[in-house]
Amino acid sequence: MFLCWSAKGGSGTTVVAAALALVLARQQPTSLVDLAGDVPAALGLPQPSGPGVSDWLASPTADAAALHRLAVPANDELQVLPTGTSTPAGGRWPQLALALAQHPGSVVIDAGTGSPPAELLAATTTHLLVTRPCYLALRRAVAGGVQPTGVVLVGEPGRALNARDIERALSAPVVAQVEYDPAVARAVDAGLLAARLPRSLAHALQQLA
Repeated sequence: MFLCWSAKGGSGTTVVAAALALVLARQQPTSLVDLAGDVPAALGLPQPSGPGVSDWLASPTADAAALHRLAVPANDELQVLPTGTSTPAGGRWPQLALALAQHPGSVVIDAGTGSPPAELLAATTTHLLVTRPCYLALRRAVAGGVQPTGVVLVGEPGRALNARDIERALSAPVVAQVEYDPAVARAVDAGLLAARLPRSLAHALQQLA
């Protein structure tokens, strides 16, 4: 189970989480959990109008089967669990992790910006901080106090910081480097990320699959 988040907005967390899920889905059924709300747009899917993960969290009785029924297909092997419309109840995060563990195949969680819920962190094993080589982003990540198991570094031309600087600052290895590629932005803007995942992005994340 992969939990992706960023310390600062605009780091590319949703695109990385969606691309990682697409890569994993080439090997086995995969669920992409949208806690931030942008996954359908990034994949070029219609915005779901029904209940989602937040509604499941807000229900004291919803079980794993109910969570599975919320899934929206992105392709034959990838399903998206949409955000929903309710304000989630914090005490249900461990139950969410247990329910997701019952899903077949791989699970990728897009936790968006800011520190993920502590209960969800405790219940998952692979925590990926998505960041650009930006001093302000690193400063915020260190201040957040969440220790990632790995860092996905999103390249940005002209930055002075490199992967080694990131590893020293965060005391975590850079496990994937996504280099700047205009094809990625074009695919997202055109709603074609799910249909035409850019090769550079897929290659960068393949080692995590």
